[in-house]
Amino acid sequence: MIKTKYIEDEIKYIGSQLAPHWIYKNFKIQGDAIVAFCGECKVELPEMVDIEDVINNEPIYSKYMLSFITEQFGISLTEGVFRQRLLICIIKELLEERGIFVVRKGDDLMINGAKLSVSIATKSITSILIHTGLNILSEGAPVKACGLTSELGINDIKAFATEVMNRYSEEIEDIISAGTKVRGV
Repeated sequence: MIKTKYIEDEIKYIGSQLAPHWIYKNFKIQGDAIVAFCGECKVELPEMVDIEDVINNEPIYSKYMLSFITEQFGISLTEGVFRQRLLICIIKELLEERGIFVVRKGDDLMINGAKLSVSIATKSITSILIHTGLNILSEGAPVKACGLTSELGINDIKAFATEVMNRYSEEIEDIISAGTKVRGV
């Protein structure tokens, strides 16, 4: 089971948190886990994992963002990307349940042509790491952006984040269980 935790303290996401055992070292959660926290997001080019963004000179900035970091062990990078996309689809579903029309382009969520999310999956020496960030406020973003609170009216960020993490954990557990209840042919 993937353990979940909403972190009450604000954390500025700078990219260095996307590191093996960051969750374990900082929050004493060992093994597969997903955590969420809010704070400014400012990822400069030297900390960026997405080589395409580095080549295009596109650092990431959000004045106030909800960040999810997950670390999962014993899976390949390709499976990690599938899980990243699953996380994005869960967020999309939750927004649509609130009556918000969302367009998904790969791992990006767009609302009325404005970018809501950033996301990356990568492989460390020991695990797969995923960061997904959702703008809470859109002002100051380097691209046309929208925010959970500023444009979408989602004010209880902790409740939204907790629901995302719980659904993600349950979905992964259900997928693993589904693979154990069938006979081979």
